[in-house]
Amino acid sequence: MSYCLAYMTAGSVEEAKTIGRALVEDRLAACVNVLPGMVSLYRWEGALEEAAEVVLIAKTRAEKFDALAERVAEIHPYDTPCAIRLDISSGLPAFLDWIAEETA
Repeated sequence: MSYCLAYMTAGSVEEAKTIGRALVEDRLAACVNVLPGMVSLYRWEGALEEAAEVVLIAKTRAEKFDALAERVAEIHPYDTPCAIRLDISSGLPAFLDWIAEETA
């Protein structure tokens, strides 16, 4: 079995919690960390933008990532939400087993 982290962003802590809760409730993620206080600099529609954002990091099985990303796209208010997969090459076996159990 292979595992990954899903890195996502949201516009507020409440928005991030809503997304995180949905992913855990739907068993698409075993856990979602919500990390407030990020500042994003990016180009959008030709203009340089700066925005306060919140990072979400979800722990899941690699085979669940596509469904997780689809769910994020459904519930996220952004036109183009960030949801990228970062593969986990190794980890504490008991923790990886927990991810498998919680996303079964």
